[in-house]
Amino acid sequence: QVQLVESGGGLVQPGGSLRLSCAASGSIFRINAMGWYRQAPGRQRELVAAITRDGFINYADSVKGRFTISRDNAKNMVLLQMNSLKAEDRAVYYCHARLSVAPYEKWGQGIQVTVSS
Repeated sequence: QVQLVESGGGLVQPGGSLRLSCAASGSIFRINAMGWYRQAPGRQRELVAAITRDGFINYADSVKGRFTISRDNAKNMVLLQMNSLKAEDRAVYYCHARLSVAPYEKWGQGIQVTVSS
């Protein structure tokens, strides 16, 4: 079993920054990749950024140059530094883990990010 716990969301003004953290626990050796997805009201959940066990990183085009994903292996955490936030970044952000065994993925509970003046 893998558990994911997110933290760091909240309200920020346009142009501001937030950092999201996702702490993994349990059978972390089964994790092949971790990342962040987001879901805005009325829209489908979409990938924001992901990082594999080997360090390969993938970003959504909409966040390239503004968001940075990283790992803290000592703490079993994945971080998402979000800079130059825009109103359209407002969404519930979900931590995601891709696993080597069934159920092959795990989701965090979600955390709200609101960008508003």
